[in-house]
Amino acid sequence: MRSVGLIDRLREFDPRLVDILIALVLTITLQLQFAIGDPSGPVAVNAIGGLLLTLPLAWRRRAPLAMICVFVAGAVANEALGGGLFSFPDSGTGSGSPPPFASLVTGAVAFYSLGAHAEDRAAVIGVIVGVAGLWATVIVSDQIDVASFVFSGGLIAATPWLLGRNTRSRRLRLAALEREQEQRTRLALSDERARIARELHDVVAHSVGVIVVQAEGARRVFERNPDRAREALDSIEETARTALADMRRSLGVLRREGREAMREPQPGIDDLGDLIERAREGGLTVDVAVEGEPRPLPQGVDLSAFRIVQEALTNTIKHAGQVSARITVRYGERELELEVSDDGPGPSATNGAAGRGSGHGLVGMRERVAAHGGELHTGRSPDGGFVVRASLPLVR
Repeated sequence: MRSVGLIDRLREFDPRLVDILIALVLTITLQLQFAIGDPSGPVAVNAIGGLLLTLPLAWRRRAPLAMICVFVAGAVANEALGGGLFSFPDSGTGSGSPPPFASLVTGAVAFYSLGAHAEDRAAVIGVIVGVAGLWATVIVSDQIDVASFVFSGGLIAATPWLLGRNTRSRRLRLAALEREQEQRTRLALSDERARIARELHDVVAHSVGVIVVQAEGARRVFERNPDRAREALDSIEETARTALADMRRSLGVLRREGREAMREPQPGIDDLGDLIERAREGGLTVDVAVEGEPRPLPQGVDLSAFRIVQEALTNTIKHAGQVSARITVRYGERELELEVSDDGPGPSATNGAAGRGSGHGLVGMRERVAAHGGELHTGRSPDGGFVVRASLPLVR
C-alpha cells in the first residue's frame, strides 16, 4: 500500500522535472564510475562522452528522436576517440574492459523512452538509427563478434524499445477508454438536462395554467364575492409554492456536482389525486376511472404516466378553460393505457390535424411514450372535445 501511494505522489510531479532528475542521477552515477573504477580509454573522452549520453535524457519525452540521435552520436564518437562507454570484451580473447554499468542503464532508459514517447514513424526511425549506431561502436572498437552485436542491438536497444512501445500502446488504450467514458458521461449529462427540461416544462406549464384560470376566476368574482376571490388567491399562492418547490428540486440535481444527487421521489400514478385536486381548484370538473387491477409500475413508466396526464390537463385548462374532463387509467396485462378527454370546443381549424397543444408539451408527451416503445394518439374526440390516448408497455 505504501508503494502504491508513493507511485501516486510521484505522478503528481511535473514530467519535465522528473526527466531532468533522471538525467542528473545517471550523469552523476556514470561520472562516479569513471572516477572510482578503471574504464578503458582517456578520462576526458569518457567524461565528455558520458555527458552526451546522459544529459539528453532531460528531453526524452519532448524530443525522443533528437535525444536518441545525440545519444548514438555520443556513443560512436566516444568509441572512435578510444573511449570505453560501449566497449565490449572480445569473446574470443577476453580483451577489453566491460562498459560501465551506468552507460548500459542509460542506453536502456534512452531506448525505452524512445519507444514510450515517440510517434510511430519517429520511433521506428529512432530504433533503426540507434541499433545502427550501437553496431557502429562495435565495428569501430575492432572487437567484432556476434555476442557484441546481439548484446548492443538486442538487450540495450531493441528490448527496452519494445517495452516502451508496449507501455505507450497501453497508455493510449487507457486514454481512449477515458475519453470514451468522458463522452458517455457528457451524453448522460445531456440526457439528464433534457429530462429536467421536460420536467420543468410540465411543472411550470401545468402550474401557470392553473394559476391563470384561478386568477381569471378571482377577477370575475372579486366585486360580488370577495370570499371566493380570497379562496382563489390562496389557491394561487399554494399552486405557486408547489411549482417553485418542484423547480428547485429539479434544478438542484444540476447543482450537485462531484457526488451522487440525492433526489426526492418522483411523482407517479399514486400522486394523481393531488394533481386532480389542483386542476379542480383551477375550475375543471374532473372524473377519474381506474380499470383493471392496480399494481406497482416501473419507475420510468410511473413517472411518464403522471406527466402525460399532467400535460393533458394543462392543455385542457389553457385551451378549453373551465370544462369537464375525464381521466381513465387501464391496467392491462402487458401495458398501461391512459386516456384524458374533455368536452371543450376541440381543436380549432387553424390548429390543423395536430390539434390542441402541438407545441413543446405534445412533443414532450411523444418523447416519453416513444422512450418506452408505446403509442400516443391525440385529436378530436367523438363527442366533439379533445382526447389524449397513450399506451405504455409494461413488458419489453
